[in-house]
Amino acid sequence: MSDSPNNAPGSSEEELIAVRREKVGKIRALGVNPYGGRFDVTTSPAEIKADFCEGKRVKFLGRISALRDMGRTQFFTVADICGSIQCMLTKKSCSEETWALWKLLERGDWIGIEGETFVTRTGEPSVRVDAFKVLSKALRPMPDKFHGLADADMRYRRRHLDLMSNEESARRFVARSRIVREIRDYLNARGFLEVETPMLQDVAGGAAAKPFESYYNALKKGVTLRIAPELFLKRLMVGGFPKVYELNRNFRNEGVDRRHNPEFTVLEVYEAGGDYETMADMMEEMITTIAEKVFGTLKFDQFDESGNLRWTVDLTRPWRRADYNDLVREVAGDDWFELTPEQRRDRAVNQLGVQIGEELDDTAVTQQVYEKLVEEKQANPLFVCHVARDLVPLAKANPENPDVVDVFELVMNGQELCPGYSEQNDPVEQMERLKHQAGEETQKIDYDFVETLESGMPSAGGIGIGIDRLCMLMTGAGSIRDIILFPQLKSRA
Repeated sequence: MSDSPNNAPGSSEEELIAVRREKVGKIRALGVNPYGGRFDVTTSPAEIKADFCEGKRVKFLGRISALRDMGRTQFFTVADICGSIQCMLTKKSCSEETWALWKLLERGDWIGIEGETFVTRTGEPSVRVDAFKVLSKALRPMPDKFHGLADADMRYRRRHLDLMSNEESARRFVARSRIVREIRDYLNARGFLEVETPMLQDVAGGAAAKPFESYYNALKKGVTLRIAPELFLKRLMVGGFPKVYELNRNFRNEGVDRRHNPEFTVLEVYEAGGDYETMADMMEEMITTIAEKVFGTLKFDQFDESGNLRWTVDLTRPWRRADYNDLVREVAGDDWFELTPEQRRDRAVNQLGVQIGEELDDTAVTQQVYEKLVEEKQANPLFVCHVARDLVPLAKANPENPDVVDVFELVMNGQELCPGYSEQNDPVEQMERLKHQAGEETQKIDYDFVETLESGMPSAGGIGIGIDRLCMLMTGAGSIRDIILFPQLKSRA
């Protein structure tokens, strides 16, 4: 369908806006409010198509996204974020005033439609319009229907334009909403209670990350935006919540890249009586359940930022589980953990081709080898179990090997998606582990949290899953910016 003549290529945006402003005045001169009012609906464009039957009376609203002027008959498409439907208006079906009003409308305008469904001679499900109401006259033209916003940066800065011109982007964000809904449904059906914990915290705890810092004038104290809700959720377990979760935002004052945004969404779940293995079972079931309900498949193609197919992730169960050390040996040699720290560093750099910073200690050297040669090359789901004790101070040590902790890291699509722990609930051990992590910066220890543990927290399993990364996986988005509606961007020069 072509646009109206007033949006013809070659017209400057200023000229188009001027023409549309004139039309606003003409609409008002007809006694019509160009910015509408209440319009009760019975359905939506997507619902009409999904459950289509001829001869059904419908009331719905949407944006005019395409027009085909055939003189006394007008075909046009009405759309919202979830879908679209073709409509037909004929001159003989309306008054002269209504026809004059219609001729002042174009792509981008919002209207309410009353009519009856029918099928055209070409077999297209459509709505024969009996009446319409102007809900909003757009002053700025829509992006070109076929080319959309060519500038990727502009798609992120003007998301509203991206959504109205890019069906793939619209589908992606609708899918994200459905994924989040299914997560809540899954947990609620199993007796978990959803809660909200503070975004502003005295001590940014629950993870090792640089927080955003601010100042609370009323209380005359410094505060931070939270980097994780974990410590507050554990306080709730002490208070008597046996099954609890929070699905909300975290904030980390760190880098921005294809997989990281400083403001991101995380699901954290804790279950009394569980451990890292029960949480792994739950993750496997929950993610596959969501995939099948929302997408009807367990296989997802993954693309890079250039749109090239990288690999296909297969979520078919069961998912592999393997020890961290065994995975490192597979890529670095069976004798890796028998080498001296100097020999490990030398092999990593000169034989494995892994860049190792001078400041990294021996544990970090092994972690770097793992991240580059195991994690980043892993397509299908893999539970990486029993990582070094020093890396996870909030998890219980393995009873058979106290140098590692009872945790998993769920890796797929070349990145960590979700850690899961047998949660540390021994207050004395917890204090020692936090002191070891903090080193000389003991002000970073949340002493109030440790005191809370002294009141008794049940043994528990816990997980924290990155919702943005899960949505990237299931929608095939090449960048986290494609799955966050309004990502953080550099200021424009």
